Amino acid sequence: MIKILVLMAGLMITVSCIGKSELPEYDLPEQEDNTQAAKKYLALGDSYTIGEAVPAAQRFPVQLQQSLVTGGIPVNTPEIIARTGWTTDELMNGIREAHPRGQFDLVTLLIGVNNQYRGRDTAEYRRQFRELLNLAIGYAGNKASRVIVLSIPDYAITPFGQARDMIKISREIDWFNRINLQETRNTQAVYVDITPISRRGQEEPRLVAADGLHPSGEMYKEWVGLLLPEAKKILGKE
Repeated sequence: MIKILVLMAGLMITVSCIGKSELPEYDLPEQEDNTQAAKKYLALGDSYTIGEAVPAAQRFPVQLQQSLVTGGIPVNTPEIIARTGWTTDELMNGIREAHPRGQFDLVTLLIGVNNQYRGRDTAEYRRQFRELLNLAIGYAGNKASRVIVLSIPDYAITPFGQARDMIKISREIDWFNRINLQETRNTQAVYVDITPISRRGQEEPRLVAADGLHPSGEMYKEWVGLLLPEAKKILGKE
């Protein structure tokens, strides 16, 4: 019995003295890093981007961000630079004052209805829209393909618009939209036409907010239905 104990003690001492380099090596499986940095989203515009007359959660940039998150794409709360009544030049001033920092993975731009409403010149709109689009591209890391331009909605069919010259409003909205479409096509930015949805407001009052002018959360939801596939492509998920 004593011999056995001595033998076991000697074996234990021998094992404890084996150098680390002499131990057998095993290939451990590499662990996947499933963490994904949240994307940054910048939304530029006017009342349609800030979501006048609807709760903040129903703004289209917020609905878009939430839809992306639900689809497995982490996106930070959108940085919104927009104000009701802004024209193209006022948006440019607003951007300069806000001075958004960093590079954004996604940028949306919707501007021009107030240029039309105030009777501003279309040549001026073209020049200033082009400048805004270039700014948006710059904030997207100089990658135009990360920018989505939305067409201007037609407010002629709203109760507010119906009290005015509806035909004139719709015709001029079309003029301004031809300009922003042409300028967008001169780049590799994405263009999403939400104007047809806005024109359903007369037959579908649920699409118009309680103020009788702006889109409801339901209309913004339909916009997001068009924006979401494009945003997913931009963020590399489709």
